[in-house]
Amino acid sequence: MIVLVVNSGSSSLKLRVIGPVDELLASRDLDAPAGRPHPDDLGAALGELARTAAAAGTLAAVGHRIVHGGTEFTAPVPVDERVADRLRALTSLAPLHQPAALDAYDLVRAALPDVAHIACFDTAFHSQLPAAAATYALPASWRERYGVRRYGFHGLAHAHASRRAARLTGARRIVTCHLGSGASLAAVLDGVSVDTTMGFTPLEGLVMGTRSGSVDPGALLWLQTRAGLSAGELTDALFHESGLRGLAGTADMRDVEAGARSGDPVRTLALEVYLHRLRGQIAAMAAALGGLDALVFTGGVGENSPGVRAGAAAGLGFLGVALDPERNAAAPAGDDPDREIGVPGADVRTLVLAAREDLEIARGARSVVGRRGG
Repeated sequence: MIVLVVNSGSSSLKLRVIGPVDELLASRDLDAPAGRPHPDDLGAALGELARTAAAAGTLAAVGHRIVHGGTEFTAPVPVDERVADRLRALTSLAPLHQPAALDAYDLVRAALPDVAHIACFDTAFHSQLPAAAATYALPASWRERYGVRRYGFHGLAHAHASRRAARLTGARRIVTCHLGSGASLAAVLDGVSVDTTMGFTPLEGLVMGTRSGSVDPGALLWLQTRAGLSAGELTDALFHESGLRGLAGTADMRDVEAGARSGDPVRTLALEVYLHRLRGQIAAMAAALGGLDALVFTGGVGENSPGVRAGAAAGLGFLGVALDPERNAAAPAGDDPDREIGVPGADVRTLVLAAREDLEIARGARSVVGRRGG
């Protein structure tokens, strides 16, 4: 079963044609300012990819990455107008990503109207969080009336990474570290997410490229009531001007690390803050699991920064994490980017795995098409 995967970001659109045994048949990445690619570029790309799919068989489905499914959508679903309207209603919970994904859905559906379109959700993997992990200590009226709870995000990436790690190592208790411009962790027990660092929105948790991660809400209230900042100003700053950008003046971890190596005190502090939060949250995820069998790094930073991996692991020896410096620094061998970087025989297996949301989306789309009898 051949699936076209549509993965929309705030500034790019990734298109992948995935074959019946998860082989990558073709790919195109398009610039998408404000989440919208140029129609001519998209049309040309879809035509090219459709021809590739037709040469290999029949395009069975288009799988769309949708960041937020709320409490209603906890598994992949076929998209119709009712579903699309419900997803648009969730835009305020993921303002950076939901509009771009739905715009991409509209454009691709118009170009490919006769193929099943399946929505796959970043929140779905965390839909089985235990109540203790999903519930905020807020008034019951807020939780019941407004649905304020912890949803979790990056679920497609965490699902693939944890499944791949379990297959490679046999581990049951896995912490997956999805570290990119956005960043989150998941505690996965026997394939089920039992805790994660992102919450009601993709703002909670780790320090990210431009997002703050967790901040004392009292500080934000103070900035509103005493400093006079508006809700709009706070939202823009927390999502776009905080994180590494707020600490170091750049959202690029490569620049932060280079500055830290050269002795720049501002960028040294930024890296230390990032790693301090990361180490503490990895330990918290391990506590939710009652121990740790495997630690996984994935995402752009997780896959490409030996320094961040080493810095994260440096304070986790008490959990049984021990990296081999040579294995950690080595580039992937051959065509398979997935590799183990821990000391042989360490209590915790430590791996670097490629982020393959496309495979998880294709898997979800196939499951829906299969249930519908093709």
